[in-house]
Amino acid sequence: HVRHRRRRELRQDRSAADRRRGGRSAAAAAGRDPRTDRNARRRAARRRPGGVRVTDVIIPSRPSNNPPPLADGGLRIVALGGIGEVGRNMTVFEHAGRLLVVDCGVLFPEDMQPGVDLILPDFRAIEDRLDDIEAIVLTHGHEDHIGAAPFLLRNRPDVPVIGSKFTLALLAAKCREHRLTPVLHEVVEGERTQHGPFELEYFAVNHSIPDALAIAIRTAAGLVLHTGDIKLDQLPLDGRLTDLAGFHRLGDEGVDLFLVDSTNAEVPGFVTPEREIGPVLDQVIRKATQRVIVACFASHVHRVQQILDVAVKHGRKVALVGRSMVRNMGIAADLGLLHVPDGLFVDLDAAMLMPEGEVLFVSTESQGEPLSALSRMARGEHRQISIRSGDTVVLASSMIPGNETAVFGVVNGLVRLGANVMHQGNAKVHVSGHAAAGELLFLYNAVRPSNVMPVHGEWKHLRANAELAIRTGVAAEQVIIAEDGVVVDLIDGKAAISGRVEVGHVYVDGLSVGDVGESTLSDRLVLGEGGFISITVAVETATGRAVAPPTISGRGFSDDPKALDQVVPLVEMELSRTESEGITDTHRIAQSVRRVVGRWVAETYRRRPMIIPTVIPV
Repeated sequence: HVRHRRRRELRQDRSAADRRRGGRSAAAAAGRDPRTDRNARRRAARRRPGGVRVTDVIIPSRPSNNPPPLADGGLRIVALGGIGEVGRNMTVFEHAGRLLVVDCGVLFPEDMQPGVDLILPDFRAIEDRLDDIEAIVLTHGHEDHIGAAPFLLRNRPDVPVIGSKFTLALLAAKCREHRLTPVLHEVVEGERTQHGPFELEYFAVNHSIPDALAIAIRTAAGLVLHTGDIKLDQLPLDGRLTDLAGFHRLGDEGVDLFLVDSTNAEVPGFVTPEREIGPVLDQVIRKATQRVIVACFASHVHRVQQILDVAVKHGRKVALVGRSMVRNMGIAADLGLLHVPDGLFVDLDAAMLMPEGEVLFVSTESQGEPLSALSRMARGEHRQISIRSGDTVVLASSMIPGNETAVFGVVNGLVRLGANVMHQGNAKVHVSGHAAAGELLFLYNAVRPSNVMPVHGEWKHLRANAELAIRTGVAAEQVIIAEDGVVVDLIDGKAAISGRVEVGHVYVDGLSVGDVGESTLSDRLVLGEGGFISITVAVETATGRAVAPPTISGRGFSDDPKALDQVVPLVEMELSRTESEGITDTHRIAQSVRRVVGRWVAETYRRRPMIIPTVIPV
């Protein structure tokens, strides 16, 4: 109510001022169009009583489904993943009846999603419009941006996929695993391409992977800039700076909507340059007298390059551990992105025979997954590498939120085996690939957008990013915090929420895609936490009388073989009751048995296992 009152007061103040100017606004009086004069809008925002606050940001209040048809000349934006979560990035743009998809990534499962391998964006919103897709544009090659692309390409394999050289090389390798041959179009920063009504321009950005791009999308509805994942490393190892000059040029042109990476919006200041990791690795490896194992993301070419440089300096050979590490570094070397001196790499078998002080292993990072190479080393279960007392292990990667317990379990396992473990908590062995708050302020001041839509982050990240935009002068009502499925329309230079489409999580479980739902995961959690009890009874069809004693068994419930002995007489009593009441319906008998057993388990063990009664009519 306070927000609406402030807006009403502001409109009244503006109307009174307009009347004093003869019906013209201040911008119009100066010969400027008040709808497009960004500075006038910013001054109005700053004059707002009490200042601007993040609570003024437009936040979706569960808008109704089925948004209205897109107005002629408008641009529609809907995220099918990546907003309100870190991962599963996919944004669909619609204009003039055609679609453009930016990124198509996966999300990795949490502990509460047992048995799930990957989580995909929900394609239902576009499944009837696959032929309308002009192109899929990939900002960079991380799994949370390209991992779901093969699943979308299964449905339309001829859609052009646009990206940088390294990004497309990583995607092509993934598609070969899916037996797909995508139509790839390589682009470089500074290039422009036309795809139906969408004109795209590409800009170099820093990130924790080579060849990352920001995308400018021009349509008749206006200019949109999507940062992808971005940071402003001023000393990049490859010399490839984020193109702030290009962003400033777009700001001069007039950016109608700015989609901005939110991951580090809560972090003050600036992200440490990647090259500062090198001296720390040098110190750690110089002091190590035995084997060194460094774990990092399998696509972090610049991190691996620094590891290789330090290994060469200290006379160590390098062995790559993990299929994705071997594949990705091979691709990077072939493209000239990773420089490997002749004779530096050795295979894992040869490395195991070398003196301990002359070898370094580069492993895929671990988030505590039971089957990861480092997790198996920590449990002493790796087929080739056994951790020995005095080994040095460096976790040169970040912990994904929610995985802290699993990662520290790996750390403790390594320490228990005698390893010296260096990680982000006790040494500067990792820096982020996402812009912190100070860098985001630079971006907003360079781009000077009319409307802002924070993307790529959880709610706390989105709101922090929105506040940064407002602090730079973007009007609070023109900062849109959406979430997956929320439809945002850009019409006449104004972005607004127009509705919502249904989106959910699509789970990949082995070869099954989308066949596992929330109810299945709920059953798995119950089984994992309480086990199950199976009761089988046989009854006469005509009378409902039990013709044999019930059979009861359990799994994951108790190690005591006699734990369920007390249940048999309770079930027999319940069967006598249902017979006396003339109940012959097998479903009703089964539910009666379930209630009796469930009540006994709850009172005796304070547990809630899955109870599966089976009634066989004879």
